[in-house]
Amino acid sequence: MLDDLPPNTDPAQARKTWMGLLARAPEARLSAIYAQIDAPAFDWLRPPETGGVMVRGRTGGTGGAFNLGEMTVTRCALRLSCGTVGHAYVQGRSKAHAERAAVVDALMQGAAAAEIRDIVLDPLAREETARRTTRAAKAAGTKVDFFTMVRGED
Repeated sequence: MLDDLPPNTDPAQARKTWMGLLARAPEARLSAIYAQIDAPAFDWLRPPETGGVMVRGRTGGTGGAFNLGEMTVTRCALRLSCGTVGHAYVQGRSKAHAERAAVVDALMQGAAAAEIRDIVLDPLAREETARRTTRAAKAAGTKVDFFTMVRGED
């Protein structure tokens, strides 16, 4: 996923990619990987708080937008001792998940980005790709091909 980004990718697009990956990561897996890094000290700009957001959808992916329903999210913002700011929005009520994602976001903006990418983001991206591949294969196994048989009477 992160390896799919071209080398001259806009930094905002790269950040969007890793923040999405952190938000979608299973909480237990992110926690296990996070334990491998030396987490820096930080100050809260916005402590983790839980709220709701309206999820919008589009008919067929391209049609008119409609309100699909509400989803619970937890968000936070923090500043590392070096001054780098990290943000996170994650689905659900896990304040720890949001905190870890925000710390990784902040670290990815600093000198330790390559190391954090190797330790945290690349394994999460590989695991997400594997989950998607497995789900696609399972769905493909249920595919039904309909065809019309010509009866020999006419």
